Amino acid sequence: MLRLVALMFGLVALAHPALARDDVTTFTLDNGMEVVVIEDHRAPVVVHMVWYRAGSADEPPGSSGVAHFLEHLLFKGTDTLAPGEFSATVARNGGSDNAFTSYDYTAYYQRVAADRLGLMMQMEADRMVNLKLSRQDIATERDVIIEERNQRVENDPSSLFREQKNAAQYLNHRYGVPVIGWRHEMEALDQAKARAFYDRYYAPNNAVLVVAGDVQPDEVRALAEQHYGPLAANPDLPARARPQEPPQTSERRMVFRDARVAQPYVSRSYLAPERDSGAQDRAAALSILSDILGGGTTSVLTEKLQFEDKIAVFTGAYYSGGSLDDTTFDLVIVPAPGVTLEEAEAALDRALAEFLETGVDPEQLDRIKMQVRASQIYARDNVETLANQYGRALTQGLTVEDVQAWPDVLQAVTADDVMEAARAVFDRRTSVTGYLMAEEVTQ
Repeated sequence: MLRLVALMFGLVALAHPALARDDVTTFTLDNGMEVVVIEDHRAPVVVHMVWYRAGSADEPPGSSGVAHFLEHLLFKGTDTLAPGEFSATVARNGGSDNAFTSYDYTAYYQRVAADRLGLMMQMEADRMVNLKLSRQDIATERDVIIEERNQRVENDPSSLFREQKNAAQYLNHRYGVPVIGWRHEMEALDQAKARAFYDRYYAPNNAVLVVAGDVQPDEVRALAEQHYGPLAANPDLPARARPQEPPQTSERRMVFRDARVAQPYVSRSYLAPERDSGAQDRAAALSILSDILGGGTTSVLTEKLQFEDKIAVFTGAYYSGGSLDDTTFDLVIVPAPGVTLEEAEAALDRALAEFLETGVDPEQLDRIKMQVRASQIYARDNVETLANQYGRALTQGLTVEDVQAWPDVLQAVTADDVMEAARAVFDRRTSVTGYLMAEEVTQ
């Protein structure tokens, strides 16, 4: 088996020699705007992205959802662009555009022909500082985001369950508040709250410009200086400080019942460290651990609980270190027919205890590293994926150097590193265990 893994890894390496670094150039404009240029000349296409270091975790208390609300409002209009004209212009030039909000960032992007880059910068720079909001815009988009919550959360028991469980995980940090917002606070969002968030965070010195595709760094610099360079920095931009978690010393348990639940399951999350700039080793070990435990049909939990004991029809382990502050390591088990949630949880605990006792299978570790390396190589075929990697990293406390070092950090993870990370993260005192189940039947 080891020889086969080595052969497969060798073939991947031959197909993509030396896992070449992305062709990245960085610079900073005089007003503080960071710029990342990723060259990829295979097609005359460019992805233009502006990332703001402002997400839902940066919202003031009582205004949950305002970051996502503002994302919607930026498509309304400015002094020079009518509502809807931004996206219509992108489409008229053969491109596509969208935006997204997370805990740590809000990002706006366009994918267009490379010769349309200047136009994208012109429009994006305009709405960075010249947003125009009417009372009608506020009312309309507030209804839109509330309906979005209805569709994505209120109509989905699993989403409601995860929302409640996440709130139980974070005792003090804003990661416990849903990105889309609590409904009662969304209903109170108004022009003043949206404008205050915009004026505070939407400024060049709080933004990262990522341009990826068929471009030259000097060309991007000239266009960035022309369109973004004249924008004034916000001298009152606050330090990025969030309420931090106190020591978590008591495990929490919850049951969420909903008549619409067709498939009950058990989910457990543990507080876990995020990727830190210059010190990504712990996060790398946890990332490998999640693949070992729940990464496919040969993972520890799948083989033990699904194939051997036939306790579960699905198992999973998830970790994403991409966050500014502490994240979570998550486990899930969906019981087989006739197996109770209590029995499923007990089986999960036995499987974890056995893993902590026996340790990592060296062949499995090598195989996972090979798969990780291959997926990273293939990801380089998508310029939008690369742009997202750098944008997320730079808005979550990492650097370009961290992004480029990450593949090697992952490959350096040892079995001892994985087991040390597992013993540290599987601390029941920092955990939340949740049962999602149907309503009890009353006689």
